[in-house]
Amino acid sequence: MASFGRWAFVLGVLISFLAGFVEWNWMVTALIVLGLIVGFLNITAEESEKFLIAAVALLIIGTAGISALFSTGGLAGTTQAILNNFVSFVAAAALVVALKTVLTVESGEHKK
Repeated sequence: MASFGRWAFVLGVLISFLAGFVEWNWMVTALIVLGLIVGFLNITAEESEKFLIAAVALLIIGTAGISALFSTGGLAGTTQAILNNFVSFVAAAALVVALKTVLTVESGEHKK
């Protein structure tokens, strides 16, 4: 199963990048599904804290709009699209990891 999770991650990153250049109707749905798979299969309890911190940072950057950094040139729209796609992918994984973390903390397993 871990191999499937790794391939889901690679595919999510690839789709995030490619969809910055070409718009597909099913892209966001595919990125969310792949993000959920990555969240369930790839992120261990030990990695949860670091992953969630990185995901929050990425979501803040995506919300703030990194296009301001690339305001000159023709790559601004493409860069923002790639970032938005990647944020969709990571946000789905972060949702799963956050819920798993909350359930672990709530059940008292973190004290073991």
